[in-house]
Amino acid sequence: MSATRRQVLARSGALGAGIAFTGALSELFTGTAAAQNLGHTGYGPLVPDPNGLLDLPEGFRYKVLSREGGKLSYDQGLVPSNHDGMAAFAGRHSGARVVHLVRNHENRPTAAIPVPTVEGLTYDPAGKGGCTTLALDGRNRVLSEQVAIAGTAVNCAGGPTPWGTWLTCEETEDKAGTNGYTKDHGFIFEVDGADPRRSGAVPLTAMGRFQHEAIAVDPQRGIVYETEDAFLKPFGLFYRFLPNKPLGGLGSLRAGGKLQAMRVPGVPDLSSIQETGACFEGVEWVDVPDPLAAQTPIRLQDFGPKGITHAQKLEGCYWGGRCVYFVSSFAHSAEGSAADHFGQIWRYDPSSRRLTLVIVFGPDTDIQLPGESPDNICLAPSGGLMVCEDGNGAQHVYGVTRRGEVYAMARNAQNIGTPEAPEWGEFAGVTFSPDGDTMYVNCYTPGTTFAVTGPWRR
Repeated sequence: MSATRRQVLARSGALGAGIAFTGALSELFTGTAAAQNLGHTGYGPLVPDPNGLLDLPEGFRYKVLSREGGKLSYDQGLVPSNHDGMAAFAGRHSGARVVHLVRNHENRPTAAIPVPTVEGLTYDPAGKGGCTTLALDGRNRVLSEQVAIAGTAVNCAGGPTPWGTWLTCEETEDKAGTNGYTKDHGFIFEVDGADPRRSGAVPLTAMGRFQHEAIAVDPQRGIVYETEDAFLKPFGLFYRFLPNKPLGGLGSLRAGGKLQAMRVPGVPDLSSIQETGACFEGVEWVDVPDPLAAQTPIRLQDFGPKGITHAQKLEGCYWGGRCVYFVSSFAHSAEGSAADHFGQIWRYDPSSRRLTLVIVFGPDTDIQLPGESPDNICLAPSGGLMVCEDGNGAQHVYGVTRRGEVYAMARNAQNIGTPEAPEWGEFAGVTFSPDGDTMYVNCYTPGTTFAVTGPWRR
């Protein structure tokens, strides 16, 4: 989370207030058989780590896979800073089964350790962001760790494709000449974690140039849904991309397509909707006038007399069952939103063109999340959600069951402040191995990637 966002939260009073939510939590687990196995409310209290890295429940253990400043394979340089979004893919390495872990680095121009530039994998030599990829054997031993894409900027989140690649998203819209950049930024790039040279460093320009956050792909139609993380007015939009070659595999998105933005008739700002279960029929999709935003950011472009639907801080996005879910992490009227909330989760059903508010986070609802500022989320194979905390004070990964019960799964024990004024970095990129036996998660700073194993299906 950027310093700017922390300042916004602090001014609004959200930090330290605690997050609560209400709504049909079971909606979040649509299409997952594991949801039927929920029954526990956690794995017990967190045990302080004598090594001061990661506190876990008894019976669980962690392994440090990577830390910023370590050495990359093939003499590529140092492990970059600011570990963020991440996904795990099944693959092979030298004939053996492995997990390819693809990891974003949300590096701005001030980043301490940039992603090293590598010939054939670098978009803009002035960009310090990008992705690295780790190949792990069955015991989570690191077989290799290398650059997957370099020369991009502020790689925050993204999402996996049905064909096993990662779409990494630039959360910026800086143009060439800004911060020394030689090319425009604000694009999505496809990354092949198994063989990065197959994907290269090609911007998917037809998918739009804006402050990207996350994507989700409809596995039946091949439509790609995209969120825009804009927290200063005018707020971001929710998009869909209609590929010319849907579900075409690696490189198919380069063939272009049509970018559209969501219009909910009569709802110019999603924050104004406060009642869970609120449903809107006849959602419209409007062609984006200029996806490259050559002169005007997309959210400021003319979408006609009916306007377009905006929302503050659109972040997480994932596919479940037959619907796409997306998150507005907070909205505050003091910053220009129509109303206040600490987070919303929306469901869009493409078949019926219906949008439904599933969850509202806020201070006055009936299920209390002990943390603050929930950010990255993933579905856990053992049932429920894993939620990365991103706020002030102690930082946790929380589990949330289908019944709304919350438990602490991990706590960052790395103090990056002082004994008198301790501070802990946020968690990010929580994901699970394809077999469900390992949870991978990042500490944003100091950049650290952990593998957590234990009795997940107890």
